[in-house]
Amino acid sequence: MVLLNNKKLLSLRTIEVLKVVKSKIEVIAIILVSLMALLQGFYGIFSYLEPSGFATVRGTELFSHLDADWVIIYGSRTIFITLVLGLLIIKKQYSILMWCAIFGVAMPVTDGVLAYQADAPLKVIYKHIATVLYLLVTFYVLKLMVSRCSGK
Repeated sequence: MVLLNNKKLLSLRTIEVLKVVKSKIEVIAIILVSLMALLQGFYGIFSYLEPSGFATVRGTELFSHLDADWVIIYGSRTIFITLVLGLLIIKKQYSILMWCAIFGVAMPVTDGVLAYQADAPLKVIYKHIATVLYLLVTFYVLKLMVSRCSGK
């Protein structure tokens, strides 16, 4: 009977340790996704307020102020992404956020290629590469958390 109690005690301790690990990973995941969403929100607002400056920061420039509407269209979609990410964080939809992170890699890759083709400064291209790495780390952390939640 004592051995059975020790096994129960051991399994309860294991469960408690797993909960602490899960909660730390969850906090890290929430921070990573929140920072990603905040940056997208900032870019969306920046594109509305200063389309030409925003285009330059992203590595391309407007040749005509008449093209600013395309930057604003980009901004509206970026704000949409921000709102969706925010809702997914609030609803704790970590599996969907995980896929958003990996699929989101398409955006900085495209931005980086466009910046390169526009002869943007190297620091702008490196920023896009850093964004890809950030999204990959975010995907990995979310994958860890989702795996632990599902017991895999």
